[in-house]
Amino acid sequence: MKRIIIIVVIVGLLGLVALRLFSNKKEIDANNQIVDNTNTTVAVSVAPVESRISERNLAMVGTVVPNKEINVLSEVQGQITSLNVALGDFVRKGSVIARIDDQIRALGVANAEQSLADARQNYERYTNLYNGGAATKAQLDQYTLAYENAQNQLKQARKELSNTTITAPISGYVTQKPVETGAFANIGTPVATLVDVSQLKVQLSVPERNVYALNEGDPVTITTSVYPGVKFNGKITFISARGDEAHNYPIEIAIQNQDKNPLKAGTYVDITFNKKNEVPTLQIPREALVGSIKDARVYVVNSNNMAVVRNITIGADNGTSLEVLEGLQEGDRVVTTGQINLTDSTRVQVVSAQRQ
Repeated sequence: MKRIIIIVVIVGLLGLVALRLFSNKKEIDANNQIVDNTNTTVAVSVAPVESRISERNLAMVGTVVPNKEINVLSEVQGQITSLNVALGDFVRKGSVIARIDDQIRALGVANAEQSLADARQNYERYTNLYNGGAATKAQLDQYTLAYENAQNQLKQARKELSNTTITAPISGYVTQKPVETGAFANIGTPVATLVDVSQLKVQLSVPERNVYALNEGDPVTITTSVYPGVKFNGKITFISARGDEAHNYPIEIAIQNQDKNPLKAGTYVDITFNKKNEVPTLQIPREALVGSIKDARVYVVNSNNMAVVRNITIGADNGTSLEVLEGLQEGDRVVTTGQINLTDSTRVQVVSAQRQ
């Protein structure tokens, strides 16, 4: 009898467990069931994406270059006996950068001075003889020419001696130093590169459709991401009279560098010209925007009357309308009312279509 009772109890418990599991399965299946919302229709208003002509200041990107950049070259042959600069040094115009061994050239000057003294003595003696009738004109001319040649040779010798001292032709920073003390320099060997960044230039190419609106002397405003909020004043100093094959014209803009916010050569900058430029842009009503300007989205109604989320990039804010740089095409229909009831791929019914 005990065995029967135990068996009955066990069977009863198993039955309760099976019933509970079956009940849980039905609940889980109900929760996992996909609800088909395709038959749910949301009423919305839409507006088309339109292309409009906007007026704005012409803006472009350019590269900063130094006002002056000079490779300092050796003008004589010889061993470099001293080098007085290091990379990054600021040197002033006329400062000694390097010296070349000058012993031979110093001797050359001494010899040229002696030759000149001898030539002057002969010239003076034959001048007196000629004036006294004791020498011919041809003899005087010969010694006159020798005296002049001696003068020129001394000038040349002194010039070569002075060239052994290499000085800075401009004030600027040392950006390259390809030689060291003890190296042998030939004529034309680069010793250092100097860059003057007290004043800078911006070089860029302007399309033909814009360049005719610009003039030399026009002021421009220059900004850079390196110094957010800082403005540099510039002026157009050159507009090429010849464009390239793509009809772009090189121009140059002069900038006075700032001590507080110094620019380096090679920096990208944004240039805003004080000239209005007509630009076709895509625009949408402000009320179509979902999210923020930085994380902009809109609902676009496709040909199947489904509202699809589209990520977009916003440009200029024109008050009641927004400029769209990426993500939409002209003619797309964006939802302007009813977005609160929408999710991606919701079926909609257009109850109102407005124009901007």
